[in-house]
Amino acid sequence: MSNQNYKEIWQHAMNLLKEEYISKKNENEFQIWFNMKYVEDTINTITVSVASSFMQQMITKKGYFEIVENKIKEITGQSIKIKSIVVNEEISETKESAQKEVKQVSEEKKESKPKKKTLLQEKFTFETFVPGDNSNYAYNAALAVSRNPGSKYNPILFYGGSGLGKTHLMQAIGNYIYQNSSEKLKICYISAEDFANEFTTSLSNKNPNSFKNKYRNLDVLLLDDIHFFQNKTGIQEELFYTFNALHDKGAQMVFTCDRPIREIKNMTERLVSRLSNGLCIDLTPPNYETRIAIIKKKIELEGKNLDTEIIDYIAKNVETNVRDLESAIQRVFGYAELVNKNPTIEVVKDQLKDLFTSNVSENISLDIIQKVIAENYNISVSDLKGKKRDRKYAFPRQIAIYISRELTEISYTELGIEIGGKDHSTVMHAYNKIAEEIKTDSSLQAKIQLFIKEIKEYKK
Repeated sequence: MSNQNYKEIWQHAMNLLKEEYISKKNENEFQIWFNMKYVEDTINTITVSVASSFMQQMITKKGYFEIVENKIKEITGQSIKIKSIVVNEEISETKESAQKEVKQVSEEKKESKPKKKTLLQEKFTFETFVPGDNSNYAYNAALAVSRNPGSKYNPILFYGGSGLGKTHLMQAIGNYIYQNSSEKLKICYISAEDFANEFTTSLSNKNPNSFKNKYRNLDVLLLDDIHFFQNKTGIQEELFYTFNALHDKGAQMVFTCDRPIREIKNMTERLVSRLSNGLCIDLTPPNYETRIAIIKKKIELEGKNLDTEIIDYIAKNVETNVRDLESAIQRVFGYAELVNKNPTIEVVKDQLKDLFTSNVSENISLDIIQKVIAENYNISVSDLKGKKRDRKYAFPRQIAIYISRELTEISYTELGIEIGGKDHSTVMHAYNKIAEEIKTDSSLQAKIQLFIKEIKEYKK
């Protein structure tokens, strides 16, 4: 524990910083971001407390802890690290001891209930999922699977872009089965990456049978992000035999993927056939009405309120996925918590402007767009930019034109030159054709979102 050797130094540093910020007419900035309280110190650290996890995250991100460290080093010549804790997360030794006793009693009472070793998150339930036109089919199918595991829609595969609810529905199935089954079912939720790592470890330890016994005797397998198995023939073979073993015993299998299963490159045909043999459901971005409903549900779960004007503003500007909606909501509430005021529409616009303003145009080149599209359609870049009119080449070319216009500031004329000498009207026609098709073809819209995601990640 601390002898408070650095308390006076800490206070002196904070006083100096306050004077500096006041002299620069930035007193409000100091009041918000240096809202820290001394707790204790060791020989080379000072622990301070902050009001919330959000504030802790933002102070770290903006570098204010580092500013304090530099000021202390300026005063003492020593490098003293600032550590932070969240005030409402501190637990006294007495309280911690009491919690352990309560937990022990609770566990003793639950001995008749199987231990939950599924890694399922309790927040992912059917009650917290907001179905809309984009996800009604998936929601109803997931509910049907939950009520009759292993007998209906087996396997079931949810696919679509990031943040659209695939993992939520998958875990909702697991949570429902766990909560409503009278039997001690073996339920396992795992990501494809962890599944592959565990398999590799079993081989390294020369104990592959332990892996096989674990997964081939499950009652419910929830395997997330199977596109991770792309180009990995060894784990694909193991999944194939695991699939057969589980299917033979009537175990329920649920998978998720970021694209249609047949679009995963270098996936063995026999595994693709097995995974396609059940129900494959596409989740697409939510429409405006669904986004409104999602925002209201998230706010309700938080036990908070937002003006209708703010809800409408967020719903109109976040068209991508549920995760981005949640991010916008959390940012608004986080800022409101910091300044201890209800958010206004002006504040919301200021806080979310970087989320709504795309700056990717200066970071993404046409070369990258063309390479990604050509690779996804198994054609060469020269064919993409060429004059062949077969759909095999024309359609990817139109997709490349559409995405280029969406992600860059290039004109139709300039794009025509870059795409193989096409004239202005040809390029405009290609763009308009795709823009119209995605209005009625949700799968094409989802596919383009995946391409855009891949293009952005290609650059990173």
